[in-house]
Amino acid sequence: MRLARKLLAQHRHLLVLRVAPDVARALLRLDRRAVYHESARAVTVHDSTRRLRGDVLIVTAGTADTPIAEEARVTAEVMGSRVEVISDVGVAGLHRVLARHSRLLQARVVVVIAGMDGALPSVVGGLVHCPVIAVPTSIGYGASFGGVAPLLTMLNSCAFGVGVVNINNGFSAGCLAHRINMVAGE
Repeated sequence: MRLARKLLAQHRHLLVLRVAPDVARALLRLDRRAVYHESARAVTVHDSTRRLRGDVLIVTAGTADTPIAEEARVTAEVMGSRVEVISDVGVAGLHRVLARHSRLLQARVVVVIAGMDGALPSVVGGLVHCPVIAVPTSIGYGASFGGVAPLLTMLNSCAFGVGVVNINNGFSAGCLAHRINMVAGE
């Protein structure tokens, strides 16, 4: 709590991730602007009236990927990016990805979150002209080896313009997406 108080005093904004509910309750008492994002397990304090810029698109393969997507969304939004999330468009139903093709083409950067076989970032990377940030997840069933299988698939993507962050790392994906979004907007 001491560190959170110090950060708020110096910067007037705060992002705390992977927060247990009891810690979230304590953080909420620090500032009236504090918000607990349950799905992302994050507490934020920032100027919610400021105008968000750009166009970050987050795409998940399945609904089980939502916590990681929310972590990326909250991170990019706190940093100042406008974010949209499209859920459950995995390659098992390729028509769902293709139905969003025009929206995918509008984004400045696309964050693709997938577990299991990790194929969705390659598919999206082959459909868009912007950078794609691939996020492997440990979520899912089968032989995904806690996210290592999708990580290796994403690292071996043959689609160009696909970069990979570590397993379940929505935070790094959100930070990188924001930076790309801001550079692309210049």
